[in-house]
Amino acid sequence: MRMRTGPIPTHTQDPSIEVAAPLAARYDEILTFEALEFLTELHHRFGARRHSRLADRLRRRFEIGNGHDPQFRDDTRHIREDAQWRVAGAGPGLEDRRVEITGPTDPKMTINALNSGAKVWLADQEDATSPTWKNVIEGQLSLRDAIRGELSFTSPEGKRYEVTADETPTIVMRPRGWHLPEQHIRFTDPTGRTMAASGSLVDFGLYFFHNAKQLIANGRGPYFYIAKLESSEEAKLWDDVFTFSEERLGLEHGTIRATVLIETLPAAFEMDEILFELRDHCAGLNAGRWDYIFSIIKNYRGRGARFVLPDRSEVTMTVPFMRSYTELLVQTCHKRGAFAIGGMSAFIPNRRDPEVTERAFEKVAADKKREAGDGFDGTWVAHPDLIPVARAEFDAVLGDRPNQLDRQRPDVSVAASDLLDVHIGRPITAAGVHANVSVAIRYLEAWLRGLGAVAIDNLMEDAATAEISRSQVWQWIHQDQTTEDGTPITRDYIEGLIRQVLGEVDRRDGDRFDDAAEIFRDVALGQEFPAFLTLPAYSRFLAETA
Repeated sequence: MRMRTGPIPTHTQDPSIEVAAPLAARYDEILTFEALEFLTELHHRFGARRHSRLADRLRRRFEIGNGHDPQFRDDTRHIREDAQWRVAGAGPGLEDRRVEITGPTDPKMTINALNSGAKVWLADQEDATSPTWKNVIEGQLSLRDAIRGELSFTSPEGKRYEVTADETPTIVMRPRGWHLPEQHIRFTDPTGRTMAASGSLVDFGLYFFHNAKQLIANGRGPYFYIAKLESSEEAKLWDDVFTFSEERLGLEHGTIRATVLIETLPAAFEMDEILFELRDHCAGLNAGRWDYIFSIIKNYRGRGARFVLPDRSEVTMTVPFMRSYTELLVQTCHKRGAFAIGGMSAFIPNRRDPEVTERAFEKVAADKKREAGDGFDGTWVAHPDLIPVARAEFDAVLGDRPNQLDRQRPDVSVAASDLLDVHIGRPITAAGVHANVSVAIRYLEAWLRGLGAVAIDNLMEDAATAEISRSQVWQWIHQDQTTEDGTPITRDYIEGLIRQVLGEVDRRDGDRFDDAAEIFRDVALGQEFPAFLTLPAYSRFLAETA
């Protein structure tokens, strides 16, 4: 079925939006004519600027790849040196963020998150969601129903899930990043050109249009996590989207609150500037650790052996460049009245294996103790059983205080060179190479089946961790690296590991392992380096037609 707003395309026309994908039960409650009109306006006003910002990314990546290291910008020095300005800060329900749970927005996971006891739920339409058409729209339905107290779910086995918590977490929704398209919705501009819609504008627009006023009536507000930003200009684009959207729905300016993930290397050099551009709508920054590691590899993949990282497991939060980035984030946030939110430790418990669970608790407790001690105001977990572990570490530092914004960290002094100090001094091991191939293929197989957050080897994997795995393999090959025992890491070597992994996994009718291996070959063994593995995989395997 096709749904369209606006007239049939001509050479000069009003812009229009078309839904070019199947409509299942209740999709019409999300894809209303009025909501599609709102999406049309968003794309007409901001689509061209989005493409310009994406072109800026390509230029910046080219410059870094050709030896021009990022620096703190001279043209925005006045913003960094002006001590007076502050961000808007917490909206209602965001005053205490000591533990946030993350996860996708299918009905079961939505209910589990709302019953979890966390202060905040990051309702993730991005890296923890495989962007199938079903997940995109039915995730919106889950959120709509949850916000109105109408959500329930019965599993195929007959188990019923309902929201039973007296106090549910404040919802902060994460739309897809600027780079991702939504090919099931097509935008036609005034010149008659038709193109895929922006995943960012679709996710944000549908959620905001349907839920902003109800969230306010609930004593909360329309809150967002903003992913994958690379510059303050990209932040300014989001701020303009927020301002227009508030005006369009008749809401007070500043009603929206955004928390920006600092998960790219260029953004780490513009944290003050990003806060400044979003200051009327900004609640804080988050240290998106996994994408940040991926961004380091992506930008420096061709710059020589000194920028090669060892096994993924050795790139911890205490290595020099990660330590510098997080300490600078806390200092920058608190100077501006913004919350600093820590990242997600990948370790997860296993209720059937007490030893695994105990080890996960120990790892997570140490990670959260470090974050709370460094001045973070809250942190992420990916499993409800980890909430008490994380909360205990933040309670020990915060006590009854909702945050520690007063901790200014004048002791922190981070230079550009500190953010680029990637020397770790550990080898690449054969086990580490195998783990990268195995994790990436197993994650991609699940992603192709519609699962965006997957427990693999007692770690929570999502698109960001899969990106690290495949980009390390690409870099190791192109930088002529060897394993600790002297084995060259070549395409033939990796092909052997792919065959080995395909022989190790449990195969079943209808699995997607062959497709997953094909994607992995494309993004890890090709001569060119795709900026995101999700782009070719989405276009090839997840885009449906009506």
